Amino acid sequence: MEALRSVWDFIQNQVLGMRWLSKAIGSGLTSLGMDPSSKIGGSIQFFLYDTIKIMVLLGVLILIISYIQSYFPPERTKRILGRFRGIGANCVAALLGTVTPFCSCSSIPLFIGFTSAGLPLGVTFSFLISSPMVDLGSLVLLMSIFGWKVAVIYVVLGLVIAVAGGTFIEKMHLENEVEEYIRSGKAIDIPQEELHVRDRIKYAWEQVVSTAKKVFPYVLIGVGIGALIHNWIPEAFIVKILGTGNPFGVVIAAIAGVPMYADIFGTIPIAEALLAKGAQLGVVLSFMMGVTTLSLPSMVMLRKAVKPKLLGIFIAVCTIGIMIVGYFFNAVQPFII
Repeated sequence: MEALRSVWDFIQNQVLGMRWLSKAIGSGLTSLGMDPSSKIGGSIQFFLYDTIKIMVLLGVLILIISYIQSYFPPERTKRILGRFRGIGANCVAALLGTVTPFCSCSSIPLFIGFTSAGLPLGVTFSFLISSPMVDLGSLVLLMSIFGWKVAVIYVVLGLVIAVAGGTFIEKMHLENEVEEYIRSGKAIDIPQEELHVRDRIKYAWEQVVSTAKKVFPYVLIGVGIGALIHNWIPEAFIVKILGTGNPFGVVIAAIAGVPMYADIFGTIPIAEALLAKGAQLGVVLSFMMGVTTLSLPSMVMLRKAVKPKLLGIFIAVCTIGIMIVGYFFNAVQPFII
């Protein structure tokens, strides 16, 4: 058992967490006459380490996930979802959301296509909630920062929110709250050519390059904010606003994430810095969920597809779910970190 623990610690710290990279960058800065323990040196070390680590993990994850995703084009996904009924369909939709694009703006076109194809509204919303909130990338990245317990619980609770939210929306019979051009649209079944392994690898690599280009600016912004928080903002200030002394920290974090637009890769360095400064775990994860699920740009896009009433219900369902998750993690933090 001890041997397995040692192996896992090595995987988490050295493979996923890349602690060796942090030490190497620190040594490099020292050799250049900079002190990694100073504010400027620490900021540079944090920026270089997190940027390289996230982009390397990003490339590997997207390569693997895109290869898997090549087996689930929209038409095949639609057929899979069409075989299920009731809460089972919501569960399948939420699970399929974990192997689809990494941000909410990328998921909305798929949501529109599934809705136009006649899939139940609750099922399509389970997919829409799950896709940006919980993907395989979030599992690995959260594992690299917070450990496997936090990562697994985060993903499970995210799937629960997706299933519960979609089921609730389905029970409210809000089909008329979808814009007419989507309800009257007809999906066209396009024959899918069978891809060979070489084709799937080529597709996966193209996705790596395309996604990296889109995500890289947000990673730089996120890492820059994280470096600022980590080395320049006093710990006492973070603890006062987002620590155990403020019962509204989860609410503040969830709302603060809304104006931002990023995916899991851009929010991880901010979350890492906040947690290191004393913010509660639930507060940090609520911020991440708020950014990835309820960002203002994605809500503007979604408004083009649904009417204000349905948009408001979607926002309310996600917000309540995010806050429940946040307070849950605050309660269990002493036992899982």
